Amino acid sequence: MTTTVNDTASTTDLHASESTAEDREALKAAAAEFARREIFPHIQQWEDEGALPRELHKKTAEAGLMGIGLPESVGGDGGGLLDTIAVQEGLFSEGATSGLVSALFTHGIACPHIAAHGSDHLVDTYVRPTLAGDMIGSLGITEPGGGSDVANIRTTAVRDGDAWVINGTKTFITSSTRADFITVAARTGGPGAGGISLIVVPTSTPGFQVDRKLAKMGWHCSDTGEISFVDVRVPIENLVGDENAGFWYIAEQFVVERMALAVHGYGIAERSLRLTVEYCRQRDTFGKPLITRQVVRHKLVEMRRQVEAAKAYTHLVGQMYTAAGGPNEQVIAQACLAKETACNAATYVCDQAVQLHGGTGYMHGTEVERHYRDARLLPIGGGATEVLTDLAAKLLGYAS
Repeated sequence: MTTTVNDTASTTDLHASESTAEDREALKAAAAEFARREIFPHIQQWEDEGALPRELHKKTAEAGLMGIGLPESVGGDGGGLLDTIAVQEGLFSEGATSGLVSALFTHGIACPHIAAHGSDHLVDTYVRPTLAGDMIGSLGITEPGGGSDVANIRTTAVRDGDAWVINGTKTFITSSTRADFITVAARTGGPGAGGISLIVVPTSTPGFQVDRKLAKMGWHCSDTGEISFVDVRVPIENLVGDENAGFWYIAEQFVVERMALAVHGYGIAERSLRLTVEYCRQRDTFGKPLITRQVVRHKLVEMRRQVEAAKAYTHLVGQMYTAAGGPNEQVIAQACLAKETACNAATYVCDQAVQLHGGTGYMHGTEVERHYRDARLLPIGGGATEVLTDLAAKLLGYAS
């Protein structure tokens, strides 16, 4: 896997199965440089506009960052989970928001199922152009009233000759207002998990509609939509892998998605801590720097403890996943715990960052204010904490 960043002198050659800690540090530095140059100067404008420009996807691909974690055989840059963690850490370290990373890397949830199980036609038509920055993909799972209950999806896909006819509604769908295609979970069989398939739907297909763009507390630059399918006809060959195997394909990617959100958590927390330390050194109160106050120093220490604990634990689970060659029951449970640990760190640290910034932290456009709003989604997205805690209890043998 070759990673380059425009206008920088270094090129780092990485290999998915052989990347070292040194390789990953170089990859992290490349992502940080990209964020400094291409993201941070514009982030507030994109927050206010409520979406990312399409050209940012192209720039990210040209920088060699879009395809990390997906094999070269499908147009990716190779690498594994630890490499994607390094990229995210680099971006967050220089001010990328959780919402921005979710929107810029939505292909990380839209394309892996196609890459792993889709036909050459689907890979060539959707995965390769997306990893080149020429298309935007989205994943359509969540439905109104459904939440984390993936097994009870109601959207249907009925075979009619050489086409699937899709009807239903999806909500909270990231990047759906800009997407060129959506990898849709639809019911093609009986009730429960065993009746779900994944089907790729181009958003230009008649009957597909973005019903509304959703306004959110945070993730402002990540467009989120409610979408509907009314007699949407797509070719039979747009089925990903086997019919009625969609739930298992989705489940294969749960660990990677939850680990990514864990990195979001400690990533924005670590950035917020750094900003807060700088502010407390510079801000004078009653004739002394804010950091000279014992209560402030103790808060900073607790923020640091939570960040480092979440980061170390997430790295440990990432290493377990890599060593196991993929998910197993132990890794799935640990990924749930890593996500919860990191999300708790994010909500606490970002809250304290705003508190220690005082009135400044409450102002729209202040960086810690952005991270504070974004942090609140993390215990909800990718599986709510309550759902994942119960799943972990079962996997760890604590449920009767």
